[in-house]
Amino acid sequence: MPDMDRLLEIMARLRDPESGCPWDVEQDFDSIAPYTVEEAFEVADAIARKNMEDLRDELGDLLFQVVYHARMAEEAGMFRFGDVLEAICEKMVRRHPHVFADAEVADAREQTRAWEAHKAAERLERDDQPASILDGIPRGMPALARAQKFGRRASREGFDWEDGAGVMDKVDEELAELREARQGRGDVGEEVGDLLFTIVNLCRHDGVDAEGALRQANAKFEERFRLLEARVADSGRALSDLDSESLETLWQAVKDAGHGV
Repeated sequence: MPDMDRLLEIMARLRDPESGCPWDVEQDFDSIAPYTVEEAFEVADAIARKNMEDLRDELGDLLFQVVYHARMAEEAGMFRFGDVLEAICEKMVRRHPHVFADAEVADAREQTRAWEAHKAAERLERDDQPASILDGIPRGMPALARAQKFGRRASREGFDWEDGAGVMDKVDEELAELREARQGRGDVGEEVGDLLFTIVNLCRHDGVDAEGALRQANAKFEERFRLLEARVADSGRALSDLDSESLETLWQAVKDAGHGV
């Protein structure tokens, strides 16, 4: 893989203490981690926008993050980029015995259960301690995505509402508790968190990806708000010149015009 070798060489030069980039040399795992997460989100954004040219570039940026961490690990004598490749290849073969061995699965759902069983067995073997079905869910995941994963894991063990109607009842209950908290009879932040967690589980029951749904809502709001700004600017005014009633009227006009994702 000559291109891969070139990228590894570029990374090594950037990290060279004598002739490398001062900024790159100063970085460590903790300082680079936020950039890694950011690049993953930019990949997701390019996919959501269906921009394949941007996706190509963002995948390159994400790959560079992998190379960056591997280079720092190599400098510390921990592992090398080749070890990363070897580990993921072995893992994929091990977790797909229906492809690389003689195991059989009926459908994608059964494969998901088998995948999680493989992961649980690997965690138990690695940690040598009682496993939780919640093991392996990264703390650094976006909170909505992590909550949805918690719900899926718990549901597989029977800890779940029977149907979406039960979750809706829980949403109503959490809303009532939030109203009480806002009247001084509870912790507003805690109750908002409980409500969000319940809504994430409602998404799961309805087959909706909570993180994706919020990204879509963000995109819709952004497009409509930018149009709102443009209409106000075209009238020679600023948003601050309009009272709340005028802004609401204009907002409804933007929505009625069908703008937004």
